[in-house]
Order: sequence, then C-alpha cells, then structure tokens
Amino acid sequence: MEMTTKQIDVRRWSVTSSKPFESVVAAVDAAVGHPNMREFTAGIGAAKTAGDLEAIVQRALGKSGFMEFARFDLGVVLKIESGERGPDSLHLVIGNPLIMKEMVKRVPDAGSYAPVSLLIDKRPDGVHLSYDSMASLLAPHGDADALKVARDLDSKVERLLTEAAS
Repeated sequence: MEMTTKQIDVRRWSVTSSKPFESVVAAVDAAVGHPNMREFTAGIGAAKTAGDLEAIVQRALGKSGFMEFARFDLGVVLKIESGERGPDSLHLVIGNPLIMKEMVKRVPDAGSYAPVSLLIDKRPDGVHLSYDSMASLLAPHGDADALKVARDLDSKVERLLTEAAS
C-alpha cells in the first residue's frame, strides 16, 4: 500500500446579498432543476447511448444548467444543539453530470469535487453565497482540458450565485 498527499490551494468565491435568506434560497431553487432522484438514477442506469444520457440529464436541469442532488439544512442541526433558533445555513449539492463527466474522464480526482457544494448562510452583514472554485481544485493536476471545463463550470456557478444575490 502506498499513500500520497498533494497540497491543494482552494479559491473560495463568495457574494453577499442584502436580500432575506428565504428570497436568496428561492432564487437558487428557481434556477436549478429538482428531479426525482430515484427516477433520475434509474433513467441514467437504463441509458444505452450518450444521446440517451444527455436527454435524461437535460430534462433534469434548471435554467442555470444545474440540478440539485442534495440539500442539508445546517440551521436545523445548530438549533437542536443550542435549544433555540439556529442561524439560517443551507448546504446545497448541485451540478450537471455532463460537465462532471468531461472533468472526471480527464482528471479522476475531479469526482471528489463534483457535483459542487454551495453554502448559503445568514451572517450579520447579509446572506453569503459561497463556492469553492473547481478550477482551483483541479489546477494541481495540470490537465488543460479539464481546467477549461472547470473554468466554464466556475463561471456558471458564479453567475447563478450573483443572480440569486441581486
């Protein structure tokens, strides 16, 4: 057995909104698809061609080009511990399997980061929408094609967050 380590410098992108937490979450929700994950997974498993796969994914995507895979309400967990209302904090896992495929076939480690995580949380200065740049996560692997896909993904996520915040 051999274990290796690699230092990765992550670039965190964040935008702050003066809108209420619920409004920001609603804007993100309106922009991403919300497929029935059981049906989506079954459809992907039944796909016979790349065209079949693409059609299934396209039906699941929202106007942003992303779909939601999971959501974790961190505020509820904090509330349980504190015995009072916890801060509004939501961790969303979103992505596009077609974009993920293009990165992972070039850099297998990209599968550790895709789909991507978004953090939407209320702080004293407003609602923060945060995202760790995929390009920064993949840069140490040195694959120019994967980095091009990652930069495009970063642009799409940043656009989604900027639009939800404004």
